[in-house]
Amino acid sequence: QVQLVESGGGLVQAGGSLRLSCAASGRTFSINAINWFRQAPGKERDIVASIVWSDSSAYYADSVKGRFTISRDNAKNTVYLQMNSLKPEDTAVYYCRARVPGSDYWGQGTQVTVSS
Repeated sequence: QVQLVESGGGLVQAGGSLRLSCAASGRTFSINAINWFRQAPGKERDIVASIVWSDSSAYYADSVKGRFTISRDNAKNTVYLQMNSLKPEDTAVYYCRARVPGSDYWGQGTQVTVSS
């Protein structure tokens, strides 16, 4: 009922920036929040940022505070993750998740690689 497509990943040097996009379609009126997760090889999938739909309040994991910013464009039904001062430890597949009553919906993921 909700479809999510991530984009914007790629290869960047340490200290550089990327902006990830999560485009939502379908029953977007049901979305309560959008979360960004990341998963590095051999590690668990961890949440890095969230935005609440009702008031745009944001949450960030300690590892990305001060470097990442989550935002949304209501007209485009798109959530962005601006990533600055990237570090090699940020290398992972990044996923967005939509939280709706009774279910979660995931995008396909986009690869971010930060070289040292």
